[in-house]
Amino acid sequence: MTRRILLVNGPNLNMLGTREPAIYGHETLADVVDLVTRTASEFGIEVRAMQSNHEGEIIDAIHAARADCDAVIINPAAFTHTSVAILDALTAVELPVAEVHISNVHSREAFRHHSYVSPVAQCVIVGCGVQGYEFAVRRIATLLAG
Repeated sequence: MTRRILLVNGPNLNMLGTREPAIYGHETLADVVDLVTRTASEFGIEVRAMQSNHEGEIIDAIHAARADCDAVIINPAAFTHTSVAILDALTAVELPVAEVHISNVHSREAFRHHSYVSPVAQCVIVGCGVQGYEFAVRRIATLLAG
């Protein structure tokens, strides 16, 4: 049985590579998806990647993951600090969750210090740039291996 991870990237992450490169780096969202896919393949894990600027689309993707995914890696971006609905969706699907943030949210504005997602995440990776996604895949693979 092939394992699958849902990779979710939230609002404005479609702008990676051009959006505030001093904070987010020069890698694009395609680079992130490629990194996650290559890393997951080391463990025989498939990746379904999605990005949306719309909260409801993210929630729908999380709900759908319950049927055929084994874990979720999510960078909720700005929804991290605002979305009880995404928290509820992640709670409802009962899958392991890795929360990733490219920047160190704790060294930024105070409103970025709170995450609604963290309480349901098995790991939270912040401030490692896009390499944080690789760390998340490796952690999820360890959790799935039992």
